[in-house]
Amino acid sequence: MPTQNKELDLKLLGNSQTDYPTKYDPKVLESFDNKNPNSEAWTSFICTEFTSLCPKTGQPDFARVYINYVANKKMVESKSLKIYLFSFRNHGDFHEDCIQKICNDLNKLMKPHFIEVIGEFTPRGGITIYPYASKSSSSAKYKKLKEARFMNYSPGKYTMSLNKIY
Repeated sequence: MPTQNKELDLKLLGNSQTDYPTKYDPKVLESFDNKNPNSEAWTSFICTEFTSLCPKTGQPDFARVYINYVANKKMVESKSLKIYLFSFRNHGDFHEDCIQKICNDLNKLMKPHFIEVIGEFTPRGGITIYPYASKSSSSAKYKKLKEARFMNYSPGKYTMSLNKIY
């Protein structure tokens, strides 16, 4: 197994010792080459236990985070993604900023054709917040996809349908 990791240049996968960051750290993200760069495929991750801190009160906020992307040449390694998402645990930021940071960081890491990140934060004071962020490559096809997904975004409908699948 370590030989595979060396070939892939991944530091976290297969490492029995996992060090969890105590503050937000995008440097823990790792990627690997997409073995099918000429094929189109969606990759989706659902983090059911995302936490961050309210920047004003310091109280914990809980969410499900949905990450969907169409890879280009790179893909995110899932263990590094888990550790990265965990790094928000002691990070104080508004819901919208957390989701935008995740989108920006993953876009910078992979440069996918398309990526979207959706947060489904649990209610606070009777209000649930569903922030949405997306990015696309410069390809007209993916710019059109980004615009369509953005214009047709309906948080309750979207996340409820995903919850039925999982």
